[in-house]
Amino acid sequence: MTDVVLDAAAKKTLLRKIPHGVFICGVAEGEEVNGFTASWVTQGSFEPPLVVMAVRSDSTSNGMIQRSGRFCLNVLAADQKDLAAVFFKPQKGVGGRFDAAPFSLGPLGLPVLDDALGAVECTLVGQVAHGDHTVFVGEVKTATLHRDAPALELSATGWQYGG
Repeated sequence: MTDVVLDAAAKKTLLRKIPHGVFICGVAEGEEVNGFTASWVTQGSFEPPLVVMAVRSDSTSNGMIQRSGRFCLNVLAADQKDLAAVFFKPQKGVGGRFDAAPFSLGPLGLPVLDDALGAVECTLVGQVAHGDHTVFVGEVKTATLHRDAPALELSATGWQYGG
């Protein structure tokens, strides 16, 4: 194994083939509310219900998740690419992104977007910090369903995040 060389182009192409949904992750700490577009998300367990999400290590929201021990995943509808784009670039949520995305606070005090399909609020039960992202494992504690429709997938946006 000492002479193994990673083909960077092949790696990039293949890792970008992994299917991803597009979500708005909402976080809160004290009076501060923040949110970001998340695509590295999957279900990790039926019982208890767990979700797994990777978050950039140097992001404001990463620190907020670690300190508060909770996060919310808002599931977007297939036609909500524009809403996902609002949360894609780094910036503070208060007075910014959430002006374009009305929300209410869920039972755990996290931002649940009014126009999303719904959201799950999670408490942090595990994490792995390695590389440029932290992998968070959250146990689903609340679920809010506003409506049922097909969900937004990264492949439908024309965006690429991965590789």
